[in-house]
Amino acid sequence: MNTQAPSGQKTIAVNKRARFEYHIDERIEAGLSLEGWEVKSLREGRVQFADSYVLFKDGEAFLFGCRIDPLPTASTHVTPDPLRTRPLLLHRREIDRLAGLVERKGRTVVPTALYWKRGKAKCEIAVATGKQQHDKRRTQRDRDWERQKARIMKSH
Repeated sequence: MNTQAPSGQKTIAVNKRARFEYHIDERIEAGLSLEGWEVKSLREGRVQFADSYVLFKDGEAFLFGCRIDPLPTASTHVTPDPLRTRPLLLHRREIDRLAGLVERKGRTVVPTALYWKRGKAKCEIAVATGKQQHDKRRTQRDRDWERQKARIMKSH
């Protein structure tokens, strides 16, 4: 899914499930601390992070549940762990503010996109609140209506 974004960024993956499951309030760009084999796998687009989430522990932010599959030509002296916990690179103020939002207001932090920016892998994380079941149904109904409306307009 290596598509060119208008601002010179290349998208690696987008978490569509997060937009369906949560009301997205605020988006923040975070760097990813990766190993060499992970960077090569990301360049090939071998990532799944629909079930991933962000946790704060000991004043640091970590990305859990993001699966980066190793390439079959991975080095023999490295044992790749596809589900490794990856640290997110954020400023101290950002980590403290996000941790405070998560603890006090019942919000969560979810990753929404992975992309390249100036040769470095970035993860867009979002402060979100969970949707109720009726909100999810409304989202599905609106999406179906937009699709049906586009079909009607195309046929006329």
